[in-house]
Formats: sequence, C-alpha cells, structure tokens
Amino acid sequence: IRCWSNIPFITVPLSRAHGKSFAHRSELKHAKRIVVKLGSAVVTRGDECGLALGRLASIVEQVSMLQNQGREMMIVTSGAVAFGKQRLRHEILLSQSVRQALHSGQSQLKDMAIPVLEARACAAAGQSGLMALYEAMFTQYSICAAQILVTNLDFHDEQKRRNLNGTLHELLRMNIVPIINTNDAVVPPPEPNSDLQGVNVISVKDNDSLAARLAVEMKTDLLIVLSDVEGLFDSPPGSDDAKLIDIFYPGDQQSVTFGTKSRVGMGGMEAKVKAALWALQGGTSVVIANGTHPKISGHVITDIVEGKKVGTFFSEVKPAGPTVEQQAEMARAGGRTLAALQPEQRAEIIYRLADLLTDQREDILLANKKDLEDAENKGRLALPLLKRLSLSTSKLNSLAIGLRQIAASSQDSVGRVIRRTRIAKDLDLEQVTVPIGVLLVIFESRPDCLPQVSALAIASGNGLLLKGGKEAAHSNQILHHLTQEALSLHGVRDAVQLVNTREEVEDLCRLDKLIDLIIPRGSSQLVRNIQKAAKGIPVMGHSEGICHVYVDTDASVEKVTRIIRDSKCEYPAACNALETLLIHRDLLRTPLFDQIIDMLRVEQVKIHAGPKFASYLTFSPSEVKSLRTEYGDLECCIEVVDSVQEAVEHIHKYGSSHTDVIITEN
Repeated sequence: IRCWSNIPFITVPLSRAHGKSFAHRSELKHAKRIVVKLGSAVVTRGDECGLALGRLASIVEQVSMLQNQGREMMIVTSGAVAFGKQRLRHEILLSQSVRQALHSGQSQLKDMAIPVLEARACAAAGQSGLMALYEAMFTQYSICAAQILVTNLDFHDEQKRRNLNGTLHELLRMNIVPIINTNDAVVPPPEPNSDLQGVNVISVKDNDSLAARLAVEMKTDLLIVLSDVEGLFDSPPGSDDAKLIDIFYPGDQQSVTFGTKSRVGMGGMEAKVKAALWALQGGTSVVIANGTHPKISGHVITDIVEGKKVGTFFSEVKPAGPTVEQQAEMARAGGRTLAALQPEQRAEIIYRLADLLTDQREDILLANKKDLEDAENKGRLALPLLKRLSLSTSKLNSLAIGLRQIAASSQDSVGRVIRRTRIAKDLDLEQVTVPIGVLLVIFESRPDCLPQVSALAIASGNGLLLKGGKEAAHSNQILHHLTQEALSLHGVRDAVQLVNTREEVEDLCRLDKLIDLIIPRGSSQLVRNIQKAAKGIPVMGHSEGICHVYVDTDASVEKVTRIIRDSKCEYPAACNALETLLIHRDLLRTPLFDQIIDMLRVEQVKIHAGPKFASYLTFSPSEVKSLRTEYGDLECCIEVVDSVQEAVEHIHKYGSSHTDVIITEN
C-alpha cells in the first residue's frame, strides 16, 4: 500500500513485455499502460450542446482509481466542439439580448436566429473550458492532468513525433494523466486513401485513429474505446436478431454489418474497427464498449480492466472450441430434442451413462488422480475440498446405483398432468410438467456432481451448461465425454455442454437470454456470490450444511455411537454431515457420554466446546468461535441443552434447515 497526497491506494504488480496483445480478457488485469478514448457521444449531452457532466465525472473517477493503482492512464477525448458550441450560443444569445434592448424599436432583430456555428470556431472556444473541467475533476483525486493538442502533421514530422513521445513519457513518469485531443481549431481535412498503409502509417482523421496511433506509438497495453453502443454486432444494433460479438478476430469483418455513425463525432463504427485492428496489429489489446449506458457507465472502464465480459474484445488468438454463447445455444437446441424423446429413450440414456461409469472406471480414476496430484502439488485446496475432489471405486459404484434410480423414476418427469380443471363442456384446462429450458449448474471440486446433475437434466428434458472448478478439470473432462457418449445413443449429444473457456462465473450469470435457471452447487459463499451476480436469471440456491444431532436422555445406547460415527466420520465433507452435537445435560459424566467422546477420539475428530459445555469442564477443548459453523472436516462442536425443546430452539437459531436429527426412544 502506497500513499499519494494522503490518499492510500494499492499498487498493482504490473510487468509485461510489449509487442504482443493479450490473448484473453482475463489477462487485461495485467495492463500497465492504458489509453481510454472517449467518443463525442460519450462526452456530450443528448442535445449536442454542452457536456454530460455526470458521465464525465464517473469516467474521471475510474481513471483516477486505476492511476492510483500504479497504472499509466492516458485519455483521448472529444467534446471541445460541443463545449465551445454551448459557450458561443450563450454569448450570441446574450449579445442579441443586449442589442435588442438597445434597438427595441427595430422589431426585425427580435426574430434573429442563431447562425450556424463553424466547428473550428467552436473547438477554439471550447478547448480551454474542457481542459479546465478535466483539471477540476482530477484535482478531487489529487491527480494532475495535462493537455496535448495534436494534428495528423505532427505524426508525419519525425522531430515532432519524437517530441510528442518524449513529452508523453515524461508526463507518465511524473504520474500525470495526459489528455489528448485533435486540434480541431486548425486541423486540415483528412487526406483521402492514406489510411492503414502498414503498421507505421495511419491517418489521424478522427479521435479513433488518433487513439490507435498513440496506443501503438506509446507501446500501450490496452486501448479502451467508449462509444454509445455496447460493441460490435453481427447485424445492425436494434434489429431483432442482432447479437453482440464478445470477441472479434482479424478477418471477421465479413461477419459484421456496419450501421450509421453515432449522432455526433467524425468516425462511425467502421472507423473504430479499422483503428482497433490497426492497434491490435501493433501489439495493443482493444475493447470497444458503451460509455453512455447509465447502468454500466459508472464502472465500465474498471470492469474491462478486471477482465469482465463488457463490450467487444479484439484478440488475435481464436479459441479452438465454441464460445460459451454458442454452447448455450447448442444446449437449448439439444434440450428441445431431448424433451421430444419418449420417456423410455431418456431413461435408456441414463442407464447407458450408469454403465459407462463402471465400464470406464479405470480411465475415470486415472484422470481424477491427475487432478489430485495437481491440487496437492500446488497446495491450493484444503483437506475437505481434497476429499470432495477424490473419486473412488465405491463412489463410482454408488453413482451408478443413483443414476439407475433416477432412470427408473423418470418415466413421468415430462408431460405429467399435475392438475386438470373443467372450464366448460368439452373444455379442460391442464397443468402439465415441462422442461425449464437451459440450466447453468456451477459446482466446486466435486466431479461426482457432473453425472448426477446430467442425469437429472436428461430425465427432465432440460439443456445443461456445466461450469466445474478448474481443480477437477481432468475428471470433469472424461465424465462429460462419457455423458455425451450416452446422449449419442439417441442423437442428443449437444444437450449437455461443459464450459472449458476462461469464462468468469460473473460473466455466465449475465447470459439472461440464453440461460433460464442457475443452480450453484458448493459453498454458501459461492451461492451468495452467484445470487448477487445473476442479472435477470433465477438462482436456485441452497443453505449451508450446519447439521445437528441431538442425543436425548431416552436415546438408545446402541444407536447413538453408530449414528454419530456415520454422520460425522463416514464422509465429513458432505453437506449433510454432522457439525454440532447437542447432548442433554443429564447425560454428562455418564457411560454413554464417555462412549461418545472415546469414539470421536478414536476417529480423530477435533472437538470444539460450546459455551455451556465449556462451563461444565475444568479443562475444556477450545471454545467454539461461532455456533453457526460448517466444518466440512473431522471437527465438530459439542453443546449442552436442558431439554428437547431447548435443542429444537438451538437448531432453529443456529442451523441451516438442511439435515437435523433427534435420537430418542421417547
């Protein structure tokens, strides 16, 4: 943590050799030097007369935050013409008012219209005011800004180029944010056919080309181009079938239909794409995004730098497989075909998957062994998660049995009439079960979850998108392959898709047009994160597994130790494992209580004492920090209660309504 003008900020460790652009969005967080290009539509108000002050303030805040992280930020801005137009109109109206007052008898002056304002004059009148505004805003974050005005001629003169380069480097060295703009007061008209004649030549005829030229000249890591559209679309934005292009590759121009220019500014989207591809060729990564949308403009720049799926990312590296959007569409189409199958056919697929789990046991365990070795070598998983990651012959056999049970009970999953109401003679209204659509299931370090969830989706005729933890990559890969092999039995291989790209979970949660329900399977923190990130998609979350066993005074001695051992020691990482053991006060210092403690010691269970239990002991185990704890390991809390009613109240207060037990013969 560093301090700059009494404002603490975190310095991001940033280092990267320039020359090659980032291949994936997730790498953008390593960007050290960043150019933010603000289009005219971003900077100006809707009436094109004056600046969008709130939007501009938000952009300055984001740039300041990134600057204070140790990055080198540069801004290429429009807005001088609009700001000057506002000032000149005000001056003209004021002048007319004075003249009308002086010549009140001459009625023709009353109807005098405002003359058409020449753009160069507006730029001259607006440059100083625009810069003063930027300086005032950046001062709020203890950051200094400096203005640089350039024209195309400055890049063609070698001496001027060197001077510009040196000035920019010196400003960045002093932690100053350069604010660059074309000098529209004197800029000559662009030269025809001088664009994109190689890496070292691009005509600066608008701020898009200026930003690209500067990005390459300054060996910038990232160029963010903000406009009034979300990014590139495969057809004109606003049309019914228009889809945002997440990643754009050189050579994909044929897949894009360019619309008209924005309401203001010199360049349209085609100019932005040309400039972006030129910058990409020069080693700078580019993202084109919307800087005007009120819901995202307040964090669009920081979201891009964090690697979130915002706008269109330009990349030279094309992935081998389909995009996650394509996978979701494949799952939807496959799910519809799956739903149209006969119940017996869906059951056959699940039976086939159960057989494959046992037939291909050796290959599955070999892949799982690779995951376990990788996790142990990297030391990134706690022991409970390692246990969840681990597969065994007995686990696979149990999985196969469970899948056969799902297959046997799936005959009426789809098309079952739940309720029938006679509306009128010969007119019946039926409520019938139908598939939900496409499910997104996100699970952590539990590869056995993949065939379980796949079987449930197949039985219910739903398309399925799976996102597993990277720690189980090898296991998930082979289990998904076997699932698709089973689906191929009736030609619905694509109904279940495994996301293998570097897709962030938060980005998946934004695919509200492709996903109908999200089901997170993992820690309570994962569930909360996904509920927070989901945008317009229902989330079927679950609670924590804070499970209780209460031993009553009338409990059977034979049952108690068997139930406690099974619920805590058999599979402590399971979400329905015992976490808190409640003992009736009258059982303390009895042979039954001693048997329970001895059994837990033999099983190497670490005991934490609840507040009341600790008060009965001279030398107690470590007192529990919280009675609402899910250990997920060979640990548990023991607490004392005075009655079955107190036990129930304790469970209601501290439990998670998952799995709770009372052992009694009463």
